Amino acid sequence: MTCVTEELSRINKRLSAQGYKLTPQRDATLRVLLENEKEHLSAEEVFMLVRQQSPKIGIATVYRVLELFSELHIVEKMNFGDGVARYDLRSEEHEHMHHHLICRECGEVREIMEDWLSLLEKRLETEYGFTVTDHRLDFYGSFRDCTNNNCKHNCKAVS
Repeated sequence: MTCVTEELSRINKRLSAQGYKLTPQRDATLRVLLENEKEHLSAEEVFMLVRQQSPKIGIATVYRVLELFSELHIVEKMNFGDGVARYDLRSEEHEHMHHHLICRECGEVREIMEDWLSLLEKRLETEYGFTVTDHRLDFYGSFRDCTNNNCKHNCKAVS
């Protein structure tokens, strides 16, 4: 993805277009999400990282900012089966949300950036008159390294 400054500028334009300002609290939260883009952070993890930069920001503020970003489709709120809501930045480089591989052995999440469902979307439109505006696909299973006891992650199985 592009650099943090460019993404901040792009998202600030989106916020402005919808009548919102990039407040210091939103800026701090957004920076944490951009700097930890591959991590799929929970609200609590975002809060802990935001507090390192802006100690006066409370957890309720971070929750409100994340909910606003979710409503505006800046982030996607998701659950990978561990009972924790996580936040994933949406990219303008891709028409749809990217997909995930979620390991049930260790909890690792890997992203698939390619859109493998475009042919299915075309078929849905042709056969059913249904236009897909967005989709998300999560695959649950085990990575080869985990099933071979070579897992490099802390084994924290998800149910």
